[in-house]
Amino acid sequence: MRLVFAGTPAVAVPTLRALAAQHDIVGVVTRPDAPLGRKRVLTPSPVAEAADELGLPVIKAARLDAEVTAQVSALDAELGVIVAYGGIVREPLLSTPAQGWINLHFSLLPRWRGAAPVQRALIAGDTEIGVSVFRLVPALDAGDVFAMRAVDISADATADVALDVLAIDGADLTRTVVADIAAGTAVATPQAGDETLAPKLGLEDGLLDWHQPVDIIYARYRGVTPEPGAHTTFDGGRLKILAAAPAASDAPRLAPGELGGTKTAVLIGTASTPLEVTRVQPAGRGAMNAADWWRGLRDHDGLRVGS
Repeated sequence: MRLVFAGTPAVAVPTLRALAAQHDIVGVVTRPDAPLGRKRVLTPSPVAEAADELGLPVIKAARLDAEVTAQVSALDAELGVIVAYGGIVREPLLSTPAQGWINLHFSLLPRWRGAAPVQRALIAGDTEIGVSVFRLVPALDAGDVFAMRAVDISADATADVALDVLAIDGADLTRTVVADIAAGTAVATPQAGDETLAPKLGLEDGLLDWHQPVDIIYARYRGVTPEPGAHTTFDGGRLKILAAAPAASDAPRLAPGELGGTKTAVLIGTASTPLEVTRVQPAGRGAMNAADWWRGLRDHDGLRVGS
């Protein structure tokens, strides 16, 4: 098929590569170069870099406006495929490819419609997550579904690790759906079940509440790592929690927010057993091993994090 592809982050790249191996990608739409790093160097998106490597024409756009619609229309694509572009496809662009658009979404729809499905699923403690390929419609992630696949994710996977796994399975599922559409055998069915929403995460979503049980805290840590990042307050500043796991069941009980040190980690008290933290970033400093940070504190008596 003649395809137009829209996507931006690294999780969209496996699908682009899978489709480019079997179809004619007549155009790739991605967001403009963004400033990255301390020097704020303008850097192409991962999808733009992959498209350039594959020799595919690229349209860089912050919004899918009339100009982009005209450019896509000129490509005479049969089908549009979108994976985490970072913008909403509206009419008339929605109807510009002859067979419309399909979307790879990283959830088992209608659960977790929105911008942060994997993150919200992990925070909620979902034991099953997956990928869906559906027909794009004006309503948010509400179109009929061509295919879904549940994917096993490690119980200690953070959001970035889970997304990397889902990106591979999602690429395979999307490739199959596009092949079925090309063959005229694809069937899409209405979504069934209770809808839940997955809005974009903000910094406040990463704040850990030490008055909750450790399993609830750890689920939030997994969901917000690496972005927007798990954190707590300490000595008037923000202490980032970069690596953590529930402590062993025989770990000493600590009051919520109470700190305790070991040779290799820092324990933080919760409403149940402690959270074992192995890497942190104190305010105004670089990332470091939690045990080194603990040893650098002058007085350990009565130290606490959080409010």
